[in-house]
Amino acid sequence: MLVKEILNSIRPSLSFEFFPPKTEAGFDKLLQAVSDLMQLKPSYASVTYGAGGSTRDYTANLVVRIQKEIGLTVVAHLTCVGSTRNEIMSILEKDVESGIENILALRGDPPKGEAVWKHPDNGFDYAADLVSFIKKNYPHICIGVAGFPEGHPLTPNRLKEIEYLKAKVDAGADYIVTQMFFDNRDFYDFCERCELAGIHVPVIAGIMPITTRKGMIRMAELAGGARFPAGLLRSVARAENDKYFEEISIHWAAEQLRNLIYNDVRGIHLYTLNSSRAIFRIFKSLGVKDATQF
Repeated sequence: MLVKEILNSIRPSLSFEFFPPKTEAGFDKLLQAVSDLMQLKPSYASVTYGAGGSTRDYTANLVVRIQKEIGLTVVAHLTCVGSTRNEIMSILEKDVESGIENILALRGDPPKGEAVWKHPDNGFDYAADLVSFIKKNYPHICIGVAGFPEGHPLTPNRLKEIEYLKAKVDAGADYIVTQMFFDNRDFYDFCERCELAGIHVPVIAGIMPITTRKGMIRMAELAGGARFPAGLLRSVARAENDKYFEEISIHWAAEQLRNLIYNDVRGIHLYTLNSSRAIFRIFKSLGVKDATQF
């Protein structure tokens, strides 16, 4: 099923994001987690693409297995990095042959060890170019693109940032899924700025529960860093250990979801880190058994 059709029929939609393991044992463990999460009645899932296309084959394998073995609609991530136009065409051909009809088109991060973006030979510089290529050659494919409520790490000019986002939508993107954020006011402001810019496709809210202090530090150290609200920082500062830290994180994420649902968000996208435990605890905190009770 196309994600744009799901978004038109279910509000709010629920989706999960996974990343491909590098071992068969890892695949089996992840597929079990995905199977467990089906209890929550998600609308679809997405599978990431490593920096520089480093997990390309693993991504293709996982996408097909989730869709065929578990029966859940899957969005395959596709990046400009590390691929020529011919290679991207080949990837898309294989996706179509495997029944994959949904793509998240991204510029992507530089390969490991490279700090700056390098122009790919016979490739694409921007996600908008990739969107246009997909739409021209595979018009039936549903295309999602990324949005950044806290600001794009490589585009400090927020006016330009929205211009670039609109270029992706004008090129044929059907919806936007945001990077994680921890203050819903950032998301609502982002949605309003999209409206002002003439961007009217659905915007899906990306939420990640960070359950350890180490994980929070890592998120802060990534390019652009995550913006942690003072209220969250004040709460986790009192956490004596990771057990209490996780309790706070689960509660914070649950309250984000509660507020988003109350404000009629089009969809919620949960970054799972390949684990079902925190996701089930968020639903328990919300007092619902699955997404149909949102």
